[in-house]
Amino acid sequence: MFKGRHFDQSVILLCVRWYLACNLSLRDLEEMMAERGLSLDHSTVHRWVVCFAPQLLERFNRRKRTVTGKWRLDETYIKVRGQGMYLYRAIDSVGDTVEFFFSEHRDLVAARRFLRKAFQRHGRPERIVIDGSQTNREAIIACDGESRLRDRSQRLKPIRIRRSRYLNNRLKQDHRRIKRRIRSMLGFKSQTSAAMILSGIEMIHMMRKRQARYAYNPRPSIAEQFEILAA
Repeated sequence: MFKGRHFDQSVILLCVRWYLACNLSLRDLEEMMAERGLSLDHSTVHRWVVCFAPQLLERFNRRKRTVTGKWRLDETYIKVRGQGMYLYRAIDSVGDTVEFFFSEHRDLVAARRFLRKAFQRHGRPERIVIDGSQTNREAIIACDGESRLRDRSQRLKPIRIRRSRYLNNRLKQDHRRIKRRIRSMLGFKSQTSAAMILSGIEMIHMMRKRQARYAYNPRPSIAEQFEILAA
């Protein structure tokens, strides 16, 4: 993963982890590394985050434990160059992150892409709670219909959809943990880099929830998890 890089793996992992996990700007990290005798430009840290966050997430997902069959689904507002975009997210009944998907639009196409991604990785849930969005309801029905058509046994029951703004309060609280990290940044400059950085922030959030399995260490720190994933 780090072959051919000018800086040592430990330096890269440290900068990526601190940027994703802590309320630090890129220039904060530039200063902190300078105090440690490392001449490092803030744009280099940004390139590392955009490059390695998706790769680390991919490795994390291989270790991710199974989620429950009861989900809560909603989307939250994210700004990119002053334009509003949307982060679709879902958690299960114990609060673990099921899946996320960053989209320029908040529509049926985006909701269906998000659900297909979640179904492909975790299978069909028994129930999904939404906050009253008709678009999300239509997307669930459409994706559920597709999966039931592919099932040869024809025994799959339809996904139960419950519309309740109050039952989704737990997911809205979960959104805040993601947005708290975004707030201290100077803003996203492009949709592509925003998607990459958000994938890393979501990964850190799942690490804190201990959603991955590690054979020799049942309760590793975030730093230890980074080292394991990068090995």
